[in-house]
Amino acid sequence: ESRLVESGGGLVQPGGSLRLTCAASGFTVSMYNMAWFRQAPEKEREGIAAVYAGGGETVDTDSAKGGFTISRDNAKNTVTLQKNSLKPEDTAMYYCAAFLRPGRAWNDPDGYIYWGQGTQVTVSS
Repeated sequence: ESRLVESGGGLVQPGGSLRLTCAASGFTVSMYNMAWFRQAPEKEREGIAAVYAGGGETVDTDSAKGGFTISRDNAKNTVTLQKNSLKPEDTAMYYCAAFLRPGRAWNDPDGYIYWGQGTQVTVSS
Protein backbone atom coordinates (compact mmCIF):
# COMPACT_ATOMS: atom_id res chain seq x y z
CA GLU A 1 0.00 0.00 0.00
CA SER A 2 1.36 3.39 -1.01
CA ARG A 3 1.36 6.01 1.68
CA LEU A 4 2.58 9.58 2.19
CA VAL A 5 3.16 11.18 5.58
CA GLU A 6 4.00 14.86 5.96
CA SER A 7 5.81 16.32 8.96
CA GLY A 8 7.45 19.53 10.04
CA GLY A 9 4.51 21.88 10.30
CA GLY A 10 3.67 24.07 13.26
CA LEU A 11 3.63 27.65 14.45
CA VAL A 12 6.32 29.82 12.90
CA GLN A 13 7.01 33.50 13.47
CA PRO A 14 7.02 35.86 10.49
CA GLY A 15 10.44 35.81 8.91
CA GLY A 16 11.05 32.27 10.10
CA SER A 17 11.78 29.19 8.02
CA LEU A 18 9.83 26.19 6.87
CA ARG A 19 11.11 22.66 6.31
CA LEU A 20 8.49 20.07 5.56
CA THR A 21 9.21 16.42 4.88
CA CYS A 22 7.09 13.94 2.98
CA ALA A 23 7.97 10.34 3.80
CA ALA A 24 6.81 7.78 1.29
CA SER A 25 6.19 4.10 1.84
CA GLY A 26 5.09 1.41 -0.54
CA PHE A 27 6.87 2.96 -3.50
CA THR A 28 10.14 4.62 -4.45
CA VAL A 29 10.00 8.41 -4.71
CA SER A 30 12.64 8.54 -7.42
CA MET A 31 10.38 6.63 -9.80
CA TYR A 32 7.37 8.98 -9.68
CA ASN A 33 6.52 12.63 -10.07
CA MET A 34 5.75 14.18 -6.73
CA ALA A 35 4.60 17.59 -5.60
CA TRP A 36 3.75 19.86 -2.71
CA PHE A 37 0.49 21.76 -2.52
CA ARG A 38 -1.06 24.02 0.05
CA GLN A 39 -4.58 25.10 0.88
CA ALA A 40 -5.51 28.11 2.94
CA PRO A 41 -8.96 28.42 4.53
CA GLU A 42 -11.65 29.10 1.94
CA LYS A 43 -9.14 28.92 -0.90
CA GLU A 44 -8.43 26.31 -3.54
CA ARG A 45 -5.56 23.89 -3.22
CA GLU A 46 -2.58 25.29 -5.11
CA GLY A 47 0.60 23.74 -6.37
CA ILE A 48 3.89 24.97 -4.94
CA ALA A 49 6.57 22.75 -6.46
CA ALA A 50 7.14 19.39 -8.08
CA VAL A 51 10.04 17.01 -8.52
CA TYR A 52 10.13 14.64 -11.46
CA ALA A 53 10.98 11.01 -11.80
CA GLY A 54 13.28 11.74 -14.70
CA GLY A 55 15.09 14.44 -12.77
CA GLY A 56 14.58 18.15 -12.37
CA GLU A 57 11.99 20.15 -10.55
CA THR A 58 9.49 22.97 -10.98
CA VAL A 59 8.70 25.72 -8.50
CA ASP A 60 5.78 28.06 -8.96
CA THR A 61 7.20 31.52 -9.41
CA ASP A 62 4.12 33.44 -8.44
CA SER A 63 5.13 36.14 -6.06
CA ALA A 64 2.88 34.76 -3.40
CA LYS A 65 4.67 31.45 -3.44
CA GLY A 66 8.16 32.38 -4.51
CA GLY A 67 11.11 31.31 -2.43
CA PHE A 68 10.20 27.66 -2.05
CA THR A 69 12.67 24.92 -2.84
CA ILE A 70 11.93 21.25 -3.31
CA SER A 71 14.35 18.37 -3.02
CA ARG A 72 14.30 14.61 -3.00
CA ASP A 73 16.36 12.24 -0.86
CA ASN A 74 16.37 8.88 -2.58
CA ALA A 75 18.19 7.19 0.29
CA LYS A 76 15.54 8.26 2.80
CA ASN A 77 12.68 8.00 0.28
CA THR A 78 11.51 11.50 1.13
CA VAL A 79 10.68 14.77 -0.58
CA THR A 80 11.33 18.03 1.27
CA LEU A 81 9.91 21.52 0.88
CA GLN A 82 11.76 24.52 2.27
CA LYS A 83 11.27 28.27 2.41
CA ASN A 84 12.80 31.14 4.32
CA SER A 85 11.27 34.48 5.20
CA LEU A 86 7.79 33.19 5.88
CA LYS A 87 4.84 35.55 5.87
CA PRO A 88 1.40 35.27 7.46
CA GLU A 89 -0.04 34.58 4.01
CA ASP A 90 1.98 31.35 3.94
CA THR A 91 -0.38 30.01 6.59
CA ALA A 92 -2.07 26.92 5.14
CA MET A 93 -2.36 23.17 5.25
CA TYR A 94 0.51 21.75 3.24
CA TYR A 95 0.08 18.49 1.35
CA CYS A 96 2.37 16.07 -0.40
CA ALA A 97 1.11 14.35 -3.55
CA ALA A 98 2.41 11.51 -5.71
CA PHE A 99 1.69 9.56 -8.90
CA LEU A 100 0.85 12.26 -11.43
CA ARG A 101 -1.54 10.96 -14.08
CA PRO A 102 -0.24 11.10 -17.67
CA GLY A 103 -1.09 14.32 -19.47
CA ARG A 104 -1.86 16.28 -16.34
CA ALA A 105 -0.12 19.47 -15.34
CA TRP A 106 2.12 19.24 -12.32
CA ASN A 107 0.01 21.76 -10.40
CA ASP A 108 -3.34 20.13 -11.11
CA PRO A 109 -4.58 18.71 -7.78
CA ASP A 110 -6.89 16.32 -9.64
CA GLY A 111 -3.89 14.92 -11.45
CA TYR A 112 -2.46 13.08 -8.45
CA ILE A 113 -3.50 9.70 -7.17
CA TYR A 114 -1.97 9.67 -3.70
CA TRP A 115 -2.08 12.37 -1.03
CA GLY A 116 -0.76 12.71 2.46
CA GLN A 117 -2.94 13.84 5.34
CA GLY A 118 -1.37 17.28 5.37
CA THR A 119 0.58 19.28 7.91
CA GLN A 120 -0.56 22.66 9.21
CA VAL A 121 1.76 25.64 8.99
CA THR A 122 0.72 28.78 10.83
CA VAL A 123 2.80 31.93 10.45
CA SER A 124 2.00 34.31 13.27
CA SER A 125 3.65 36.34 15.97
